[in-house]
Amino acid sequence: MRMNVLVVRVFAAEDGRYGNELGVVLDAAAFPDELGPKLTARLGFSETVFVDGVGEAGAQLRIFNPDTEMKLAGHPLVGTSAVLARVTGEQPSVLRPRLSEPVDTWREGEITWIRGNCAYAPDFDFTQLDSPEQVDALPVPGPEEQAHDQCWAWIDESAGELRVRSFASAIGVPEDEATGSAAMLQAQRLGRELTIRQGRGSLLHARPAQRPGWSEVGGRVVAEPDRVVEV
Repeated sequence: MRMNVLVVRVFAAEDGRYGNELGVVLDAAAFPDELGPKLTARLGFSETVFVDGVGEAGAQLRIFNPDTEMKLAGHPLVGTSAVLARVTGEQPSVLRPRLSEPVDTWREGEITWIRGNCAYAPDFDFTQLDSPEQVDALPVPGPEEQAHDQCWAWIDESAGELRVRSFASAIGVPEDEATGSAAMLQAQRLGRELTIRQGRGSLLHARPAQRPGWSEVGGRVVAEPDRVVEV
């Protein structure tokens, strides 16, 4: 089966570089679930999104990593919000992942935001290190380690700026370039607004929401050429 995939980089830096690649497939309601992980693995991405339909009640969608369907994931939701705004000409206000509660979405200047319930986020082990240099020096875990964790250190604690790296070999992603759901959890854990620098140079913004247990995460989204993929 040939699939047309819209590709974006989510959580790009201030100059538009870096960010985590995402594939978005529109009008995907007829595509079976098993195609989602296959497509994600074929693209070499950490996640893809199937948008099953867009209506007044919001966009119905499914989120996949290379292993399974996900409940809540930050970079797929931020990226899908930006894609739908571009292709429809109207910024969506609600995204509806099949396995979680509805997610609010909006845009502030260059930043696309989502607000979601952290109870649906994947579990991460968080390890604080003493310096950004220690974070940078970490080796990427092998597949046998089944890692699903985020290591981090303060760049500037007074400013709420973090250096992080996320490892997810447990789901087939040795190192994730930018992890929105972990950023949402970090905002909950630390109880404050954060600027997060992850991977090669990605930039995430996260903050606790007013609703208990909910967080907001946002970033820049940059369009890449579409791809046609055989799965």
